[in-house]
Amino acid sequence: MTRANTLRVERSPALIRSQVVENLRQAILDRRLAPGQRLIERELVELTGVSRTSVREALRELAAEGLVTAIPNKGMIVTSVSAEEARQLYQVRAVLEALAGRLFVEHAGAAQRKALVRALERIERLAAKGSPVLAAKDAFYDVLFEGGGNDALRSVAGSLHARVSVLRSLSLSVPGRVEHSTKELRAIVDAVLAGDAEAAAAACARHVEEAGRAGLTALSEQDGA
Repeated sequence: MTRANTLRVERSPALIRSQVVENLRQAILDRRLAPGQRLIERELVELTGVSRTSVREALRELAAEGLVTAIPNKGMIVTSVSAEEARQLYQVRAVLEALAGRLFVEHAGAAQRKALVRALERIERLAAKGSPVLAAKDAFYDVLFEGGGNDALRSVAGSLHARVSVLRSLSLSVPGRVEHSTKELRAIVDAVLAGDAEAAAAACARHVEEAGRAGLTALSEQDGA
């Protein structure tokens, strides 16, 4: 396991657990902690500089998110996703996000529409600078799902979100994907502003389908490496 200072946790007692979770989560998304890699508590304690209890609590939270998996007689490992699992996850995500787009057009108010535009503009600024956009895309989807007014949909999508986090990060690593992703999000916003629920649903589904293709390509290249 690489001894990276980026995993060190700042000494703020009230925030230690959340910092450990965030640092480890980001290391998984960045693939500094690779799929299938065993997570040894002693090493994580050394890397983060916190107690074993804090590390265990963080691993439990990441397990609930699906980012790490407990393996009998082996301990915790970084969760691996097969190509078939990825295809199934993207299929479900496409349906959920299409519904989210449709509901947003039907129920979102003017303030929420403006918030969606601002969220997209932030993604576009980051993409233009070559900066990471995943967190900004999360904010975009927060607005999209909240504006639809369906709490059940938000809950289901939220539980799926953690499982596809690594796949989303992998997808965005494909050359040219960030640019295409941004254009796809722009199509969603254009449909929303036009008040076209069906076009918004189709644009949402298309975005997920394109992300799925990129993610599966990257996953295949990774497995073949």
